[in-house]
Amino acid sequence: MQAGQEGLAGLRAVIDRIDRDIVALLAERVRCLEQVIAVKARDSLPAAIPERIEGVVANVRAEAEAAGMPPDLAEVLWRRLIDWSIAYEDRYLGGAENPLSMRS
Repeated sequence: MQAGQEGLAGLRAVIDRIDRDIVALLAERVRCLEQVIAVKARDSLPAAIPERIEGVVANVRAEAEAAGMPPDLAEVLWRRLIDWSIAYEDRYLGGAENPLSMRS
């Protein structure tokens, strides 16, 4: 292996570790989302609350900028995450089984 490839291998290992950390944090977010579903069902709230969505995006853009990350990238990622989350909530708020009751 050439010197440049060794350096690249090390950087890839760092990226792999970061990816594992991101997945763990997203799993924690989904577990929290499952609790949100229970509260929204109890309180007859919709999955999508537009003012909350825009607040989350604004917060994420600010956090990204403070961290040195392009805010546009953060917004694209979070809007996709929010879209997925709303669809996930809708699935259960629409009458399907609550995801909390499916955990073993």
